[in-house]
Amino acid sequence: MKKNRARWWLGLLGVALVGCSTAENEMAGGNLQAVNHTLHAINWFSVNGYRAHGGGGSSCCIILPTKWRPGLKANIEWEVDTDPYAYSKWPPLGTDGYRAAQAKHKANYQHYSTIVEIPEWSGTDSCGLSVHFLTCNKIKVTTSCWGYGSPNNPIKEPKQMKEPAVCPK
Repeated sequence: MKKNRARWWLGLLGVALVGCSTAENEMAGGNLQAVNHTLHAINWFSVNGYRAHGGGGSSCCIILPTKWRPGLKANIEWEVDTDPYAYSKWPPLGTDGYRAAQAKHKANYQHYSTIVEIPEWSGTDSCGLSVHFLTCNKIKVTTSCWGYGSPNNPIKEPKQMKEPAVCPK
C-alpha cells in the first residue's frame, strides 16, 4: 500500500513539474538598468526584490519571463538624496564634524515605492529592464534593447529635469 501511495505522489509531482515547464513560465536573466532624469541622486533601487545601486548604469541581474504576458508588474523601491552635493560644505573627511554632518544628511534621505506595468515586448526582444526615474517621483520602465537617447527607445524625457514647483496629482 505504501509503495502505491509513493508512486501516486511521484506521478502527481511529475505532472506538476511538467505543468511548470511550459514556455509561458520560462524565465531568463537580464540586466537591471537605471536612468536618472532628475537632479537628485538615486542612492539605490530595487525591482521585485532585485537590488541595484545608483541612478545611472546597469547591474546584474533581474529575472523576467521570456515571453511577455498581460499583468506583468514591477514593484520598485528607491532611495533619493535631494541634496547630493551637500558634502562639499561639510568639515574635512574623517573628522567628527564630517561624520555628524553625514549622519544628519542621511536622515533626510527619502524612500519611495510604486508598482508599474511592464510594457509589452514581442518574442525575445527584451533586453532586461530599464527603470527611468522622473521628476515628482514618477517611474517609467522599458524592456527595449535600444539605449536611452536612441530614436527607437520609447522613453523620450530629457535628463537633468528640474522638479516643478507643484507636482501633478
